Amino acid sequence: MNEAKAFLDAHPDVEAIELLITDPGGVPRGKLIAREELLSLYNDGRCVAGSILGLDVTGEDVEATGLVWSVGDADRICRPVPGTLVRANWMSRPGAQVLMTMFDADGQPCTADPRHALARSAQRLQQLGLRAVVAAEIEFYLVARDAQGKLVPAPGLLSQRSPQRLDSYGLGKLQDMAPLFDDIYAGARAQGLPLRTLMSEYAPGQYEITLLHRDDALRAIDDAILFKRLIRATALKHGLTACFMPKPFADQAGSGMHMHVSVQDASGTNAFAADDPAGAPLLRHAIGGLQKTMAESMLIFAPNANSYRRFRHQSYAPMAPTWGINNRSVSLRVPAGPPSSRHIEHRVSGADANPYLVAATVLAGVHAGITAKLDPGPPITGNGYESGIAASLPRDWLGAIKAADDSLFLHEALGEEFLRAYLAIKTQEWDKYNALVPPTDHDWYLDSV
Repeated sequence: MNEAKAFLDAHPDVEAIELLITDPGGVPRGKLIAREELLSLYNDGRCVAGSILGLDVTGEDVEATGLVWSVGDADRICRPVPGTLVRANWMSRPGAQVLMTMFDADGQPCTADPRHALARSAQRLQQLGLRAVVAAEIEFYLVARDAQGKLVPAPGLLSQRSPQRLDSYGLGKLQDMAPLFDDIYAGARAQGLPLRTLMSEYAPGQYEITLLHRDDALRAIDDAILFKRLIRATALKHGLTACFMPKPFADQAGSGMHMHVSVQDASGTNAFAADDPAGAPLLRHAIGGLQKTMAESMLIFAPNANSYRRFRHQSYAPMAPTWGINNRSVSLRVPAGPPSSRHIEHRVSGADANPYLVAATVLAGVHAGITAKLDPGPPITGNGYESGIAASLPRDWLGAIKAADDSLFLHEALGEEFLRAYLAIKTQEWDKYNALVPPTDHDWYLDSV
């Protein structure tokens, strides 16, 4: 309540507040409330249909989640996430937004809320005397429609020229989009988001902005959720679309979400730190756990049909549970840097993955490796795609769904009820997607078979 009162006092012009709930698929959903409703929101919470966590990516109910008609589409209580009530500078009238998380009528965390899954994973590490340090690094495209309605990399806001060539780390691309990025950084300052390095990525129209790590896993991923919302909304204000599809263009690079993870001991010291570039034994055990659980977790890291178009040979998207030191051709990279900075960069997830679930699954894999003292084997040197290690990760959506359904690890890591709902959602999406007849079918088969 004090947070809401202080915010209203500090921002007397705010008229509307967007309530943002992240569903299992990572889709932001919610409501818009008036300023006059904010205090009651913080005092009593807000009744919201529980089925909001049982929708597929198209917004259709998934009855098999157990969240819709079998329970009468009952309300649950959503409550604000502390510290996330911030200005929303993209709204047409003075506005704000706040993240929400869902609880059952008895006050227990709603099992279908992905934020609670991350909370459980962080708590398991705390029971070992370890505190997770997390940061998300998300790639995205800025896109627009050409005169024929075709999706293309967005033209520069200053030059109005469409990018045509590869230009990794190109400063000209950033300058051409300066009005948009200036607004993004201004919005981040207003929201307290620790945005750091901005860079142009490999493909035309592709960019990356990194977030500073936090020793609070939940807050770090709240940052990532707010970050994606900020970029989408600010791009739209400039007449562009921020695209987090892993593979929007067949002939261009895919977009990933790299999760950076380390753990602190009770004294606040990085428990992965060591003079050895491969890190302390605890780091290698964590890598062993991530290796062991990677294949069965691919539905979390690559949750949609488009996700699997990203995984190609020498594409910067890994195809096997490999690890290496200062090597971007592997799944699990130990970046270069001083001993105190030793951490794991988990490079598997696409930009479309739900950040809460990715972090929850990664931390659970770290926990599994540390508790079992798993050995990851020697690091890969040179080209990880030529390592001789089989490309053993699921390469298609249905294979990932089946692997997740069979996974004892995911049932434990995410919770039985959450995984049941998530699998129901993804199975319905798979079935709907495969019932479509895409233009490619006409191109390939109309005159040929």
